[in-house]
Amino acid sequence: MDAGFWHQKWKINEIAFHQGIANPLLVKYLDRLSLRKGGRVFLPLCGKTLDIHWLISRGYRVSGAELSPIAVEQLFLELGVEPKISGAGKTDLYSAKNVDIFVGDIFDLSGKLLGDVDAIYDRAALVALPEEMRRRYAKHLMEITNQAPQLLICFEYDQDLMAGPPFSVGNEEIQRLYREHYELTLLASIDTPGGLKGKVAAKEKAWLLKNNAGNRNR
Repeated sequence: MDAGFWHQKWKINEIAFHQGIANPLLVKYLDRLSLRKGGRVFLPLCGKTLDIHWLISRGYRVSGAELSPIAVEQLFLELGVEPKISGAGKTDLYSAKNVDIFVGDIFDLSGKLLGDVDAIYDRAALVALPEEMRRRYAKHLMEITNQAPQLLICFEYDQDLMAGPPFSVGNEEIQRLYREHYELTLLASIDTPGGLKGKVAAKEKAWLLKNNAGNRNR
């Protein structure tokens, strides 16, 4: 799976992964991140998610990374604001009040470019990547955010019954990817109504990842 796959999805508007409401697990569990008022939340592979609208409406600042400029242009159109566009390394930075979205390959985004973030909200990033990319992604995400705490939402289902994305990411893999750096708490495990894509029974899971060193160094 390469960048062309996702560019094509947005080009032909094949975006069933885009939810029409803020994710209920975000709404229910965001406070477990203990964010300060005005805290900055990073959303990797964010698309034009309405979760961004919800976070901004609650007084948080949002940063994101997204491959598709189509998605980001639609995001700002739906937010009703005109972004300032500038170069940021190998990415383009779309900015407006309380929102900064880096457009390009997330692996081209550095901690210096991103700046300080208080937390990560990963709803659609880890599960969007095939297994061979997930370890690289998890390592990179921790590096550029200085191991910021995470609210991570993923799916678990029988991968033999359906090809991803979204891919199945089970408890054991979450442990392998993150247990050396975070204390992991499974907050919720709920049945996906109607099955994933209406095809296969799946669990949607919410994880809280808190830094197990008790501090972050930058």
